[in-house]
Amino acid sequence: MNKVGLISLGCAKNLVNSEQMLYLLREAGYEISGDTDGADAVVVNTCGFIESAKMEAIETILALGRAKKDGRIKRIIVAGCLSERYKDEMLEELPEIDALVGVGSYQDIVAAVRTALGGKLYTKFGDNSIPDPEVDRVITTSSVWAYLKIAEGCDNRCAYCVIPDIRGRFRSRPLENILREAEELVSRGIRELIIVAQDTTRYGLDLYGERRLAELLEKLCGIKDLKWIRLHYLYPDEISDMLIDVIAKNDKILKYLDIPIQHINDGILQRMCRRGTGADIRALFKKLRDRLPGVVLRTSLITGLPGEGEPEFKELFDFLKDAKIERAGVFPYSPEEGTKAAVMEYPDSETACARAEAIMALQSGILDSFSKSRIGSVTPVLVEGFDGTYYYGRSYAESPEIDGLVYFSGDNVKMNDFNLVRINDTLDGEPLGVLVEE
Repeated sequence: MNKVGLISLGCAKNLVNSEQMLYLLREAGYEISGDTDGADAVVVNTCGFIESAKMEAIETILALGRAKKDGRIKRIIVAGCLSERYKDEMLEELPEIDALVGVGSYQDIVAAVRTALGGKLYTKFGDNSIPDPEVDRVITTSSVWAYLKIAEGCDNRCAYCVIPDIRGRFRSRPLENILREAEELVSRGIRELIIVAQDTTRYGLDLYGERRLAELLEKLCGIKDLKWIRLHYLYPDEISDMLIDVIAKNDKILKYLDIPIQHINDGILQRMCRRGTGADIRALFKKLRDRLPGVVLRTSLITGLPGEGEPEFKELFDFLKDAKIERAGVFPYSPEEGTKAAVMEYPDSETACARAEAIMALQSGILDSFSKSRIGSVTPVLVEGFDGTYYYGRSYAESPEIDGLVYFSGDNVKMNDFNLVRINDTLDGEPLGVLVEE
C-alpha cells in the first residue's frame, strides 16, 4: 500500500479542499500519513493569495524537493491556488514537481498521485466556473469542531485581490447539500461548525436569486446535537437587519462575527472597489453592539494600500482606538500582479510594515483590556486539551486557529465537551479561570 502525506497551506477554505482530497485518497486505498518522511507521495495544497503565502508555498516545495533528492520521499504533487495562478512558471522553474493540479480539479487527486507514482508528469486544470462536486472529507481539525464551506469563488472584485481570478465566480452550494453535510458532521461528534466562504453574506444570490444565509442558519439551528455555529467572512455592506435578527434570536449562533473591513477611509475604500463608506461601517458596528449585547467582533485590515498617506492611516488608527474591535488581523499591503491596485502608487513596504506594527500594538492593548473585562464572568468553554498544568479550550469569544484559548483548573472536567468556567484572572493575556461545578 502506497503511503501519501499532505501539507495544507493557507486559509480554512483551502483546508476543506485538503480534507476532501484526503478522503478521495483514502477511499482509493492509499495509506494517509501524518509524516511526510517516508511517504511515497506528498500532496501540497498551496495558497497564492499574497507574497508571504506564495513564498511559504515555494519554500515548502523546495524543502520537499530536497527530501526527494535524499530519497526520503518519492513524488511531489502540488495543488491549490499557486498551481492555478502560476501553472506554466511552476513547471518550468520547479522541476521537483511530479504533478500539478488546479483548484478546479481537486477531485482528480487520485489520478494525479497514481500517474506521478507511475513516473509520468500529470497536470490537470478543470473548470473553476462550475459548481464543485460534492465530496466527503476526512476531518483534520478536531473531534469537536469543523469548517463548513457554503460556497466557492468570489464576485467581489476588490482592487487588491486575485481570488476571483484564481477560484472563479461565486458559486453557492445547494442548501440541502450543506444541511446534509452538517448533519453528517454532527453525527460524528462535531459540536461546533464554522461557516466559511469567500463572502458568506452573499450565499444563495447566484443560485436562488436572493441571499439566503439567514434561512440556512435557521435550518442549521434545527440540528439537535449541534451546539455552536460561528460565522466568518461577513462582508459589511451585506449584513442585513434580517440576518442580525436571526443571530439575535438563536442561541446556537455565537455572538462572534468576523467582518473584514480592510480600511475605514472613504477614498481608500473607493480606490479598492469596496462597497460602502466608512460611515456605513461605523453605523454597522454600532448597530451590532446595540442589537447583540456582548458581541465579539473580528476584522481584517490592510496597511499601506494605494492612497494611504499619514492622514488616511491616522483615520484608521483612530477608528480602531475608538471602536475597540476585540480581534483583528493586520497585513501590510502586498501588490499582486494582475490586480488594479498593482499599477497604483502605494507606500513603500517599510512604511506599510511599520503601520501594521503600530496597529498590532494598539490591538494588543485592546485585546488585553477585553480579557480583563471578562474577569468575574462565567462562560461555557469547549474543552480541547490539557497542557500538564491547565485545561484549555474556547468560549464563544475565541475562534479556532486564529484566536487564543481559555485556560482553567478543576476536577471532573469533561474533555471534548462543554464546561462552565469562571474567569478570575489572565495568563499571558488569555483568560484564566476555574471550573464551575454544575
